[in-house]
Amino acid sequence: MPRYRPEPPGQQGDGPATAVVLVNLGTPDAPTAPALRRYLKEFLGDPRVVEIPRALWWPILNGVILNTRPGKSAAKYAAIWLPEGSPLRVHTERQAALLQKRLAERGRRVAVAWAMRYGQPSIGQVLDRLKAAGARRILLLPMYPQYAASTTATVIDEACRWLLRARNQPEMRWVRDFHRHAGYLAALEQSVRRHWQRHGALGADERLLMSFHGLPRRSLDLGDPYHDECQSTGRLLAERLQLAPEQYRICFQSRFGRAEWLRPYTAPTLSEWGRQGVRRVDVLCPGFPADCLETLEEIAQEGRRDFLTAGGGEFHYIPALNDSDDWLAALADLADSHLSGWPAGG
Repeated sequence: MPRYRPEPPGQQGDGPATAVVLVNLGTPDAPTAPALRRYLKEFLGDPRVVEIPRALWWPILNGVILNTRPGKSAAKYAAIWLPEGSPLRVHTERQAALLQKRLAERGRRVAVAWAMRYGQPSIGQVLDRLKAAGARRILLLPMYPQYAASTTATVIDEACRWLLRARNQPEMRWVRDFHRHAGYLAALEQSVRRHWQRHGALGADERLLMSFHGLPRRSLDLGDPYHDECQSTGRLLAERLQLAPEQYRICFQSRFGRAEWLRPYTAPTLSEWGRQGVRRVDVLCPGFPADCLETLEEIAQEGRRDFLTAGGGEFHYIPALNDSDDWLAALADLADSHLSGWPAGG
């Protein structure tokens, strides 16, 4: 096998010399057990995602998890699948198209593409395509507002693996995080305020729960900044919304396995509030710029059930930012600032 990939023959394509790639976590190709098995094998096989020695983890992954979890996960995906496909794929593709339009309106001639860290289209496939089309400068924008080694770093790892096999490397930059970005926070604020315009602001014994994806507690102990960046986002958003401390809580969802994860946990918090007879809960997932399984099934369906079954009153899930105007403006600002110094004309 050659050390480097072959370069495109002759003149490169006539596409823009500058490109932006939105990168999301990933999604299976279909809500079926075989598709989930392929997806989970790639996702859970990443040593950044599961930091267990390979000799211990590999038999568990291949002997237990990949033989039991795909069917259950497929049923969950089927419950939220759209006619166009996976919600995460649909929203990410739409965000990329709208971002390209926004940047063009600002005078930037750039190609905006999207990729998935796990699943299709892969980062390598998208970078190959952009390079063949003539891209010499590429900005990677991982769609993770809060940095974590198991999310953002995996995107950079994969991009660097691609660079290692490129003879003629393009110039490359990436966005590390945007958990305190003013436009991102403003988009979250407006999303909540629009919800309150329809349902009323929070009253007595009514609360806002900000649910972020969880990570093992060990990641915090080892120095991962994710927990602190989630707390920072939540605190800044609460200040913008002028919420008192007792009106909101920052929690973590998607716990997996027996190890301790970042606390407090979302599901037990919703059940606890239900038992206490809390009249209304609004749930926002600030760490997910696009709706996906974790928001639409785990929160909007399972979270609702946990709260109402335990005796709670009203439950409202506030949708992710998706393709809202506020978020697209913030995304354009974020990309524009990281494109600074590169020619606007392509």
